[in-house]
Amino acid sequence: MRAVLLKDFGPPDRLTVADVPDPRPARGEVAIRVAAVGIQFLETQVRSGMMRGALGGAPLPVILGKEIAGEVIEAGAGVDTALVGSRVLATTGGVGGYAELATAPADGLVPVPDGLDFRDAVALYRYGATARGLIDAARVSTGDRVLVQAAAGAVGTILVQLLKRAGATVIGTARGAAKLGLVKELGADHVIDYSLPGWTEQVRQAAGGAVEVVYDHVGGQLGRESFSLLAPGAGRQIVFGFSSGQPLDVKPMELFGGGLTLTGFSAGLIWNRPAFARELVTDVLGLAVAGEIKPVIGQSYPLERAAEAHAAVEARSTIGKTLLIP
Repeated sequence: MRAVLLKDFGPPDRLTVADVPDPRPARGEVAIRVAAVGIQFLETQVRSGMMRGALGGAPLPVILGKEIAGEVIEAGAGVDTALVGSRVLATTGGVGGYAELATAPADGLVPVPDGLDFRDAVALYRYGATARGLIDAARVSTGDRVLVQAAAGAVGTILVQLLKRAGATVIGTARGAAKLGLVKELGADHVIDYSLPGWTEQVRQAAGGAVEVVYDHVGGQLGRESFSLLAPGAGRQIVFGFSSGQPLDVKPMELFGGGLTLTGFSAGLIWNRPAFARELVTDVLGLAVAGEIKPVIGQSYPLERAAEAHAAVEARSTIGKTLLIP
């Protein structure tokens, strides 16, 4: 089969396509003919060497890729053979997804419902579950004023739609007219370019004051500026990453003094509980089939252009979900 290999840590051009042996499912696993692969920002950090620990000790050369959609073609020992031929979403053991074939644990499979194609399903998969978890983590209720940073991204595009369903007033930030237009189209009440001077004052004007909730996976200076927008006594900031490369820096006395809440959120909290993850994903997929939310796939690349896909994700020039198509 063809797969994208990472032979050395470094820039995107370290990703190259090669012919490798077909994987065989171990006990408790299935083999899947991959129709679409979701690229995660974390994978660009792994490739660069910044987050090599996320490989869990897997040696180079390695095939990156965690979130896949496709058809089950083989069941390993201990797995019901009735799964063969089924359309599924799956999470690999952490590597192996950037390929024509991949293996994944059978107990984590999520059926792809009729009426939803593989590309849309994988675009809603892990980040859809993350968005659902984020809604719960912030205890969002009707009337809350919510700031979503990087709202045109893979999580943000789903989060904006779920927040509107929850009855929140949504202020979405992004960079540039195209991204802002998309966020508005997805239902945000206000859209603001966070790269322009005075963006925080624009948020205050849009919110009619402070905001109850901030969703932040950027960190650094932008995260600090977002923190300043929280309503005293009620504000809560949910941190689920730091794509700027710098974690959010908030002192305990700032929380105590303002009566504010800072919550860390990791998708691992969801995916370490397969049954719970399946429940969240199934709910999001159902909303998509019903037409209540829509996936946003900004760009798709063949395996041969994996390096280009990584470069685009790193440069934050992408919109919505970025896919590889074997």
